[in-house]
Amino acid sequence: MANSDPVYLRVVEDLRRQITEGLLQPGAPIPSRHQITRKYGVGETAARHALRVLAQEGLIIGRVGSGHRVRQRPDLLPLHRAQAHFSTDMHAVGRRPTCDVKTDSAEARPDIAVRLRIAAQSPVTRTRIVYRSDGKPVQLAVSYEPIVYNDGTDDITQVAHRLGGNGLKLTEVTEHVYARVPQPVESDVLDLPAGVHVLHVERTHWAGDKPVETSDVIIPCDQFRLVYTLPAPYGEQTNR
Repeated sequence: MANSDPVYLRVVEDLRRQITEGLLQPGAPIPSRHQITRKYGVGETAARHALRVLAQEGLIIGRVGSGHRVRQRPDLLPLHRAQAHFSTDMHAVGRRPTCDVKTDSAEARPDIAVRLRIAAQSPVTRTRIVYRSDGKPVQLAVSYEPIVYNDGTDDITQVAHRLGGNGLKLTEVTEHVYARVPQPVESDVLDLPAGVHVLHVERTHWAGDKPVETSDVIIPCDQFRLVYTLPAPYGEQTNR
């Protein structure tokens, strides 16, 4: 495998350059494996590998029967950090926002248990929301609350109201944001093309020193950019 690396990389680098420099525009056809073998003097395996790498990078997309084409690059919509969640004004860009909500009981996974400071496999209320734009999935959010705090409300944006009914007052929200490769189930739910990464926002709501809700928000990197507005001066930082 190591001996073939320079061969397929030569193809990848040339086609990548043509795409990034605009010589191959979005929607333009990519040479077939047969055409690649003739143009670059490489074997079938190297040609197939080169196309696979370009697809994994999100530069091209393949369709059965029609070969590969340069992938359309949509304009990134601003996703504003609102009080309890990330939101964008879909109506302002001519899109119809909807969502699918499912709430059930579950056992806390070890990582969720750590974030909620409860024992692993403790009962939690899990709420899964798939946000859609014109019917297309654009964001996935899964929240977890110790079952004692949940009153059956199935909207993670109403955390403050729900906890207030239990005598708890939200005092802080912490977020950990990082990019990663999507899990297969996330790719399926969000209908992600090959090569698209996601932003993972781990958000936890606190009531004093007690974590009372935590959620995983999964955002496709090829559709949105996160927008934060922070007060200045930022004030004293809290380390947990």
